[in-house]
Amino acid sequence: MTQAKSSISGKGAGRSTRSSRSRTPSVDNPGKVLKRSRYSKAETYAIFQRFHADNPEPKGELNYVNAFTLLVAVVLSAQATDVGVNRATRHLFQIADTPEKMVALGEDRLREEIRTIGLYKTKARNVILLSQQLIRDHGGEVPDDREALEKLPGVGRKTANVVLNIYFGHPTIAVDTHLFRLGNRIGIAPGKTPLEVEKALEKVVPPEFALHAHHWLILHGRYICKARKPECRRCVIYDLCKSPEKEKFDAIPEIALRTKALIDKDTAA
Repeated sequence: MTQAKSSISGKGAGRSTRSSRSRTPSVDNPGKVLKRSRYSKAETYAIFQRFHADNPEPKGELNYVNAFTLLVAVVLSAQATDVGVNRATRHLFQIADTPEKMVALGEDRLREEIRTIGLYKTKARNVILLSQQLIRDHGGEVPDDREALEKLPGVGRKTANVVLNIYFGHPTIAVDTHLFRLGNRIGIAPGKTPLEVEKALEKVVPPEFALHAHHWLILHGRYICKARKPECRRCVIYDLCKSPEKEKFDAIPEIALRTKALIDKDTAA
């Protein structure tokens, strides 16, 4: 895309770019945080109704074959893309889909399998250690318990919440960088830390939408409400959103109208 010419000097433009980026909420730089949600209970319900109507059964994007491979995939996904992790684990999970097989594979061979992923040396060490711990403390099974999961090497609260939600069906909320940004940007669950955003969401998400809430929000933050610039014209909650960063249009985007119409039709039926 051709860039428009500017009379601003390179130095000044750099400051402007940095200033613009600094206003985007992130885990490292949340900026000014609201004290409470911008939305009423009814408005929050309407937001999740839209997400549900648009994508009734959202799925995580990491490939796995059982609880153990899901756990490993999530550990490997830290500071890496899901696409990159899936590429690295395609062969790995064919040869090591249990803690016992992973330990037998060994750290050196595991490193070779995942060397395309960032921090692969540390991650390989953690995967071997957590595999050994699963064998020793849990009979080779992944525990259905956050506290037990968080005791495993390389497993934090976010990783535990993902496994509990996707594999065990708990209504947990895993706050990654996309969800953290979204919670603060649109003001549905403001917080200075991922834990604050998680707790805020637990209070406002309607119970019937709790199981899939974190998937909807992560996918929305990843593909629509992006860090650099929200793609408001593709937003299913455009007319409900109260973000000051929302792009102003003469008309509500078609996708928002179409999704609202689906809800209205179901309600009328």
